[in-house]
Amino acid sequence: MQKSYLFTLFFVLIVTGCSYTSPEPIELVRSEQSVDFIADVKPIMDKRCVTCHSCYNSPCQAKLSSFDGIDRGGSKEKVYLAERLFPQEPTRLFIDAKTTQQWREKEFFSLTESTSEEGYHNSIMGHMLYDKNQNPQVVGEYAPEYDELICPKNLEEVSEYRDKHPNHGMPYGFPALNEKEYATIMQWLAQGAQGPSEAQQTKMQTPSSLAGIEIAKWEKFLNSDDAKHQMTARYLYEHYFLGEMHFTRSPDEFFTLIRSSTPPGEKPDEIATLRPYDDPKVEKFYYRFKKIYSTIVHKTHMVVELDDKRLEYIKRLFIDIPWDQEPHIISYKDAKFNANPFLVFAQIPTPSRYRFLLDHSEYIVRTFVRGPSCRGQIALNVIHDHFWVMFQDPEYDIGVIEPEFLLEQADNLRMPIETGSYERIYRVFSDHYRDLYEKYYYAKIKRIEAKFPQGFPFDAIWKGRQKSDAPLLSVYRHFDSASVHKGPVGKLPRTMWVMDYAQFERIYYSLVAGFDVFGNVSHQANVRRYMDFLRLEGETNFLRFMPKHKRTEMFSSWYMGDGIADDVQSGKLKGSNIGDLIIYKTDHSKQEFIERLIDTHFLKEIGLDFDSINYFRMEQAIPELPESYKTEADFLQAIRSLTAPGTGFIRHVVDNGINVIFVKTTLKDGREMLHTLVVNRWHDNVNSMFGEAGRLDSSKDTLDIIKGSIGSYPNLFFVVSEEELPDFFDMLANFKESESYIEKVKKYAISRSDKAFWDYYDWFQKRFYDEEPLHSGLYDLNRYYKKSW
Repeated sequence: MQKSYLFTLFFVLIVTGCSYTSPEPIELVRSEQSVDFIADVKPIMDKRCVTCHSCYNSPCQAKLSSFDGIDRGGSKEKVYLAERLFPQEPTRLFIDAKTTQQWREKEFFSLTESTSEEGYHNSIMGHMLYDKNQNPQVVGEYAPEYDELICPKNLEEVSEYRDKHPNHGMPYGFPALNEKEYATIMQWLAQGAQGPSEAQQTKMQTPSSLAGIEIAKWEKFLNSDDAKHQMTARYLYEHYFLGEMHFTRSPDEFFTLIRSSTPPGEKPDEIATLRPYDDPKVEKFYYRFKKIYSTIVHKTHMVVELDDKRLEYIKRLFIDIPWDQEPHIISYKDAKFNANPFLVFAQIPTPSRYRFLLDHSEYIVRTFVRGPSCRGQIALNVIHDHFWVMFQDPEYDIGVIEPEFLLEQADNLRMPIETGSYERIYRVFSDHYRDLYEKYYYAKIKRIEAKFPQGFPFDAIWKGRQKSDAPLLSVYRHFDSASVHKGPVGKLPRTMWVMDYAQFERIYYSLVAGFDVFGNVSHQANVRRYMDFLRLEGETNFLRFMPKHKRTEMFSSWYMGDGIADDVQSGKLKGSNIGDLIIYKTDHSKQEFIERLIDTHFLKEIGLDFDSINYFRMEQAIPELPESYKTEADFLQAIRSLTAPGTGFIRHVVDNGINVIFVKTTLKDGREMLHTLVVNRWHDNVNSMFGEAGRLDSSKDTLDIIKGSIGSYPNLFFVVSEEELPDFFDMLANFKESESYIEKVKKYAISRSDKAFWDYYDWFQKRFYDEEPLHSGLYDLNRYYKKSW
């Protein structure tokens, strides 16, 4: 009897519990009013949907920043799949498929199609919005980039999703759309989810007349037929392809530079290649500017400004000078050869190539950490949480002043990207590229010892040549994202880099031009390993400016518990025979060096200076939290006191996966201020892609408090009034894992379940637009603090 009952129960579960039927169509209030996508729908999508659905990290690859992405739909295929044994077919919107049918053939499914009769709606998007509308509670935890989402591709799977994941409708893990927003989207879906009209689409894709004039000048230059122009255009394209190009005469438009099968004057038709140096496989192609009409999102918004002055400068830099070889066009047929820029562009004088990189230093370094993968994960656990980057002056760069050296070393300068997107698994453990790198490195050291036996002076650091230059950059790692900023932002960092031409070019080609986010695990792991060598090179370039007797000690402090410090001890990496030309007056050589650079070396017009909150000069000490707050000086003292390492608050937020916090402060006079709390995590070393947790030390973590916003992915919002600041400062300075302090955090932090969450988000987003009209874009909320309360 018992066995029969269990069998019956099991049968019932199989039939009823493990199969799903389509959900009932959603009944809608009838409306005769036509809903326009551009005027009515897109503004809502931008504010409430694109914040999570705009790149490869979008859940289900649903990229909603344009109608093209909405129409493409979703996919069950993950882009970020670390264990992928074979390369994945790329799925770049606008590039890898041009029609809806082509996307369906790539197994993307519609989110908006409905089969129900008038007055009802039955699409995936409709049901996901309806589910949130009916079940608006935000409960539990939400981490869309890491949650196991089933990405329902049909209505049966929607039912399964809703049954297994209550309170997981859209927007995912945030409050529902308001009544008007919801009604607008649902009516649009019910009316067929139509996109822009033909006239609207034409307007979106067509450059303005002012931009058209600028485009004509640049396209004429880039498409000149002679070899000198063609190879210059190729060099520019391979470095500009990821940029969002901005013509200063047309401030509201951005463009991408592409290789097109159609000539100037016709509609651009992008040729789909994985890399900018891949064979386009057409007899003739043209460099064209294609207007961006998707919503601008900050994590991929890397601006390159173009104008007549920049064009004339490029002509002087590349065209109006004799080349090292007779100009000739390089074929795209040899894939390995084309992955080596030191061979491909050997005919272009090295000083011109390096000057180009220096002129674009902020943009180029930004592509390292916000490049092809949206979150630059290959570049992240290979760097410290905070460091400053400077550049070798061309007059002191061996690869520039002795250009034959790089050509001699071209074979040793080969990179793992030469094997393409697929590399055999066993090659992950090969030291092939390490051996090549060491041969080049030792050859470089030998040349430097011969040319500069006494060491380098301050003048060996590039000082910049014009106001817009960025001869010093600050890099922040925010665990799984990063940001780049002009000037010395934050407190004195633990490590610094000095990049020379060959290192600059190799990092760019390894992490940007040659990196494939769809590549297999070996491709990505080999790039990560090679980046270790390039980081070391930047650090050891910096060490040559330090006193000779301090180099080993300083380097070893960056690689605690790592055998690589033994290489320093034996003189292999730091170049122990190079002298120390700079005379230091104190024992704090690193800090003295950077302060002298800022105070007396860098071009004054650039305006570089330390920030007034986080940086403490050699004679300054971190102040104590004041006992009372009567003047602005008291508040500044309080803020500066909060940057001490290892506080309970820092440990608390880091333990909860929080690295970036945006803070809104409302003053008594009505002014509103925006700051960012940035956690800098301590790593004993960053010399391995595995076991990162074992190299962390929370007692040494620090906090930087930055004016404005830092990063693309806010992890939490804080809102505080001037009257509450003493209590807020107490929380930051004296936090303990007690109920009272946890309640304080909840008092100021905005939970993802807060009914006013979208109002706060809108404030932060608008402030960003107001403060950074050229470089701002939509924030990404995929990494907002996962818990609700």
